[in-house]
Amino acid sequence: MESSVSSVSPQSNANPIIFCGAGPGDPDLITVKGQQALSHADLVVYAGSLVPEALLKWTRPGCRHQSSAGLHLDEMVAMMAKAHAAGQKVVRLHTGDPSLYGAIFEQMAKLAERGIPYTVIPGVTAAFATAAALGIEYTLPEISQTLILTRMAGRTPVPEGETLAALAAHRATMAIYLSMAMIDEMARILAEAYGPEAACAVVYRASQPDQKIVWTTTGQMARAVRDAGIQRTALVVVGRVLDVSLETLTHHSKLYDRGFAHGYRDAEETP
Repeated sequence: MESSVSSVSPQSNANPIIFCGAGPGDPDLITVKGQQALSHADLVVYAGSLVPEALLKWTRPGCRHQSSAGLHLDEMVAMMAKAHAAGQKVVRLHTGDPSLYGAIFEQMAKLAERGIPYTVIPGVTAAFATAAALGIEYTLPEISQTLILTRMAGRTPVPEGETLAALAAHRATMAIYLSMAMIDEMARILAEAYGPEAACAVVYRASQPDQKIVWTTTGQMARAVRDAGIQRTALVVVGRVLDVSLETLTHHSKLYDRGFAHGYRDAEETP
């Protein structure tokens, strides 16, 4: 396959449209670069169904704010294109990291059709805010070295081979997005793959003031979620890393092992 170079480059225009990750919800968890982009924006088109309006505090007076919740793709692109043509600085603000379930590629394609340059500022996705809230590490040595980020098939299908059951068969650490409406099916699949007593956690609106954490098992997850009144905007984590506590940790990394040598440190003999 021949390599290709995109004809749309951030360097081709002084004001490319910026796709910016807002982070998981806490306004202070946006990146410094993202905060700076908002502070210079003339128009911010934000995912109003998911991005808290508190993020807009980083914009300057006079900046226009437009929720995209009621817009379809062509309307949204037309709005950004019009502002860009007027020489305005436009930020398209997505929840979490825009590369993950952000539907940004189709927006990029529409902008490219119009010859409008764009650039992307990454953000903190909910899975990492969730790990921070739970106080866990997704990749514990000799327990799990793989993290799967996925969602269940709903109105948006998933490719063959990427069903939840197929991925759960690996029994790796898994973070499941956008699937609370199918909690009963999810619980059944996870209980079959990991066992009904396997630990799992459900985190609602990670990093936000109304954050809620439910620790449960795969067998009890559906009931626990309903009891907690969680219906959407939550992430499910499952995997053997949840079975390890600070007191039961037995496997350690080689990185800080005194008997392990690497380019920055010699090995020490065990006393």
